[in-house]
Amino acid sequence: MGTPTGRAVVAAATLGSGMALLDGTVVNVALRTIGEELDASLAQLQWITNGYLLSLASLILLGGSLGDRFGRRRVFVVGTVWFAAASVLCGLAPDPEVLILARVLQGIGGALLTPGSLAMIQGAFVQEDRAPAIGAWSGLGSIAAAIGPFVGGALIDYASWRWIFLINAPLAVVTVLIAVRAVPETRDPRASSHFDVPGAALAALALGATTYALIEASWLAAGLGVVAGFGFVVVESRTREPMLALGVFRDRTFSASNVMTLLVYGALGAISFFVTLQLQTVTGYGALAAGAAFVPMTVLMLCFAAAGGRLGQRIGPRIPMTVGPLIMAGGVLLLLRIDDQRDYLLDVLPGVTVFGVGLVLMVAPLTATVLAAAPDEHAGIASGVNNAVARAGSLLAVAALPVAVGLSGEEYADPRSFDAAFGTAMVACAVLLAVGGAVSWLSIRNSVLDGGPEPH
Repeated sequence: MGTPTGRAVVAAATLGSGMALLDGTVVNVALRTIGEELDASLAQLQWITNGYLLSLASLILLGGSLGDRFGRRRVFVVGTVWFAAASVLCGLAPDPEVLILARVLQGIGGALLTPGSLAMIQGAFVQEDRAPAIGAWSGLGSIAAAIGPFVGGALIDYASWRWIFLINAPLAVVTVLIAVRAVPETRDPRASSHFDVPGAALAALALGATTYALIEASWLAAGLGVVAGFGFVVVESRTREPMLALGVFRDRTFSASNVMTLLVYGALGAISFFVTLQLQTVTGYGALAAGAAFVPMTVLMLCFAAAGGRLGQRIGPRIPMTVGPLIMAGGVLLLLRIDDQRDYLLDVLPGVTVFGVGLVLMVAPLTATVLAAAPDEHAGIASGVNNAVARAGSLLAVAALPVAVGLSGEEYADPRSFDAAFGTAMVACAVLLAVGGAVSWLSIRNSVLDGGPEPH
């Protein structure tokens, strides 16, 4: 952790993943403005969010396996450059359709750089320093989430929403320079040279069709998604060199951690989507104020995420991964107080702060557990699986919850309609978080971070 190489690995990984995180936080803040300027419907706003998540979740496994095969730093650099180029296209989009296409391309870049950021840490650090390094990565990555609402909100309110994408170009330049000059290359010497095109295509089709079915209420698309998902499992189980080696799921801790990730990050994606729009549509906040509302949470992550990683290393991940989501659920229920009254200290701050405490406890132990449960040579694919599951959770939640709570068409801009739907959505998110905590308590073993034996 204290060496120049160690600092360079954490810095490059943080800047790369932080660039993607910044877009995740700022795009939600910009949705209402984008909808007004480009005359976009609620479904188009969902696709502006989900187009990125769809390609990211569909291809992130391929990105992880490419990193294992060709070098995690190399694929990380390619993904960073791709992400920046797609971001420029997002910033220049003349209508919702082009913006959605650009967001899909942006997700492809994210699928290359995101698993590489964690896999570089896993491959470069000795075992006893991995959890603290991941904690530092989580905390430093929160700088993007903390700065993003201020910079992005100011750009949206005082310049143009387009600059929230264009700003990625200089960040990408710095990231690439650090990675090329100082980060050691790591790879899996036994990784396959075979490209699992059928597996990648079926994964994309399964997620795409399911997302379309949830947003557009199409039973035909739902059936296609189920068939494609089943086909993906069959292909991966029979292919000689699959994109996803299904054997990694024989490890109970790895499987349980990913189930918990699906639930918790599904809730996280929906919370960010709904709370940001609630603050703007119902409470009347501008983009800057709505984004800044989350700053206490990101400050907690910045200050204490590394400590959360050390805590998980010391006492084991089971308790942090159980208690963290339960505390987050309590914070979500406190957010039910958000209404048309602009009392930030009473209505917003308590929920955001409690939620942040739970997030601090959970994030680093969860990530360290997922990576520790897989063999070191599969660090890229393990990171890819967990990132794909996290993005798929957010993707499905943002697609399903608006319809489930009765929102459609232009109702997202109507304060009365949106306020009524908001309460139901927050309760649903609290339930998802509580179930995620229960999964951790029942399934996670504490010995995973010290290399203890695993029951199958």
